[in-house]
Amino acid sequence: MPQLAPITLTKGDGTAVEFKPKNISAGVARLNAPTGVPIADPTLTMSTSQTAGGRTKVTFKLAVPVVQDNVVSGVSRPAVVRTAYADLVFSFDGSSTASERANILSFVSYMTAKDIQPLVGGLVINNEGVY
Repeated sequence: MPQLAPITLTKGDGTAVEFKPKNISAGVARLNAPTGVPIADPTLTMSTSQTAGGRTKVTFKLAVPVVQDNVVSGVSRPAVVRTAYADLVFSFDGSSTASERANILSFVSYMTAKDIQPLVGGLVINNEGVY
């Protein structure tokens, strides 16, 4: 069982963002990338569970808020104006092998590599449909 530890992810412009462990509650691990303004912190959660059918479900959720300062009566305060979300769920049969699970992880990694897969980049980055 892996220990909760910091994870560094890279933004599209190459900037590294370190997500630091925040807590584990009800089996869900939470990491935040501190920005100095808590409501602006990107958040990554991860968990594993067993389904009634015996499948192992691994879930990752990423939330990245966009914050702007609002000025009311001369007082500036940050407010979330929108948030981008990504949910990634892996589901494995109870008899799956480590090799099969590693292959799925590799497929997803390459599928979402925007420089390698222009189709996926068009869908996600440009909000385009498929024809």
